[in-house]
Amino acid sequence: MSNWRVLWVVAALLLPAVAGSAGTQAPPRPNVLFILADDLGWGDLSCYGGPIRTPNLDRLAKEGTQFTQYSTCGSVCSPSRCALFTGQYPARHKIHGHYATPEQNTARGMSQWLEPSTPNLARSLKSAGYTTAHVGKWHLGSGAGAPGIADFGFDFVGSGESGAPVDAADPYYRARSTELFVNETLDFIRKRGDRPFYAQLWTLVPHATLNPTPEQLQPFLGLSAQNIPHKSARTIYNASVTDLDRQVGRLLEGLKELGVADHTLVVFSSDNGPEEIAVQNAGHSGVGSPGPFRGRKRSLYEGGVRTPFLVRFPGKTPAGRVDDDTVLAGVDLLPTVCKLTGVEIPRIARDALDGEDVSASWLGRTHERSKPLFWEWRFRIAGHVLNASPQLAIREGRWKLLMNPDRSRMELYDLKTDLMQVNNLAAAEPERAGRMSRRLLEWQSTLPPGPRDPGAGENSYPYPGRPAPARGPRRRAPQ
Repeated sequence: MSNWRVLWVVAALLLPAVAGSAGTQAPPRPNVLFILADDLGWGDLSCYGGPIRTPNLDRLAKEGTQFTQYSTCGSVCSPSRCALFTGQYPARHKIHGHYATPEQNTARGMSQWLEPSTPNLARSLKSAGYTTAHVGKWHLGSGAGAPGIADFGFDFVGSGESGAPVDAADPYYRARSTELFVNETLDFIRKRGDRPFYAQLWTLVPHATLNPTPEQLQPFLGLSAQNIPHKSARTIYNASVTDLDRQVGRLLEGLKELGVADHTLVVFSSDNGPEEIAVQNAGHSGVGSPGPFRGRKRSLYEGGVRTPFLVRFPGKTPAGRVDDDTVLAGVDLLPTVCKLTGVEIPRIARDALDGEDVSASWLGRTHERSKPLFWEWRFRIAGHVLNASPQLAIREGRWKLLMNPDRSRMELYDLKTDLMQVNNLAAAEPERAGRMSRRLLEWQSTLPPGPRDPGAGENSYPYPGRPAPARGPRRRAPQ
């Protein structure tokens, strides 16, 4: 274990004793509930202008603040979850894509799991007296030799990966999993005792393969010309998201019934953009909406990384506010929640954070970032050529630059005027593009080296059974 991780563990153990020795009664700390959907698009919820009726999540937005410029720090699940959980960019931990088999992880230059000694949100709050729970999907490493989820600072681990397993033999296990996860989360809260709680509920829905129950599907089934019920990709996806919304509503009502709603900070988001219908297991349902943005899951364009972000904190977060200006990201969750709960992060862990405290925006004021945001994606991107982004990206305020490590495909976009990212301003803004590209390459040079897919960062994708198109020499952007 590295020295800074040893110091983190020691500091975490000492913090409660130091706080208690002050001789003053600290105000009660709020509870924290973090709900993370899987592959839900920015444009799926009706409060974001989407086509699916989501009254419970819309109510959460009306009772709190809705952010429109939130981005995950990875375009697939494992990297984005790492950033949310640790406040650090996932590539620092050799988490470049989703965790798969040990052989696949090794071939892609990845670690096998996130190290439990890494500072994380659960352990930060537990060190200050919180009781902690993880329910649902994990995807930060599993299998032979992997640490258990409890090793990351959780007092309770519910169903999902490495927990009490959902019955995979049930063809509707994924469709029913959110209901189960909500039940377990409420049971944890009910039995926690008098300590404040941190609970993270990470759903399996609407990640493919989706198979809604007949009851979930029934309101959405259209009729063919022969008056036969017709099940389409839109029907399957809408039914799945609608049940997700219904179960979130049950969870929010449960908080009220347990008498903790008024003292609980609730955060809702998604791990990345919607799945691409060209991917095999989503061929029947991959119609989630990225909203007005270019890109989908795996892409570093906005549609792949910009997702819904809702915050409700009664008496603290303004109700009904829509924040269109604050730029925030997954790495900001840990420092922000710690700030709002009054939990001190040991300095050696604080210095390792990539995120920043954006609590001002959660409390009603626009926050201006002091740090840029960075992304990396080393692999090919399935689907339409329009979504195939370069491998690296940086965002500074309204400006986002994408490029490959060899400086090919340099693209600069003004996100305030060009949500679709189609008007490349790299040639028109050479000074800005040059400065941002140097900063991006400087960041990339600090990451662990590793292999990249042949064809990664290209602007076309060979479909199965078709040869890759012939490519001319790459054009390099000016230095």
